[in-house]
Amino acid sequence: MSDHIHKSHNKSLLLYHFVCPIEYRRKVLNDSVSMTFKDICLQIEERYEIHFVEIGLDGDHVHFLIQSIPMNAPKKIIGAVKSITAKEIFRLHPEVKQMLWGGKFWASGYYVNTVGQYANEEVIKKYLQNQGKSKYTELHRNQLKLF
Repeated sequence: MSDHIHKSHNKSLLLYHFVCPIEYRRKVLNDSVSMTFKDICLQIEERYEIHFVEIGLDGDHVHFLIQSIPMNAPKKIIGAVKSITAKEIFRLHPEVKQMLWGGKFWASGYYVNTVGQYANEEVIKKYLQNQGKSKYTELHRNQLKLF
C-alpha cells in the first residue's frame, strides 16, 4: 500500500501513470540501453522530488508509475523525465540516435492518468504488466517512499 508524503505544510499521495511512445515507434531499448535507461531514471529520482515506483517497457513505448509532490505538475514531471532520458541515452548510446533519423528519442505526446483510492496501485500495476501485444518487461520495481 502507498505511503503519504509529509511536507511542512501538506500531506499528499499523488501517483501518476505515464505512457511515453518512442519516436516512430522504434524498438531501440535493447538490454544494454534498457539498463542505462533505468540508471538514468534512478539518477533523476535523486535530483527531483519524484519517485519511480515502476518502470516498464512494452516494445516501442515505456510505462512509468511515478509518485511526486503537489508542486510538481504532471507536465513538469514527464517533461523532465523525457528530456533528461533522451539527452543521456543519445550521449551514452550514440547508436540509438542513428536508429531515430529525426534526432528525437521520444514522440511528442504522452498519456497520463492519476492513480487514486478507487483505481489503486495494484490495479494499475496489473494493467501495466498485461499491456501490449509483446511481452511486458519489468525494468524496475520499487516501493513508494517518503520524501
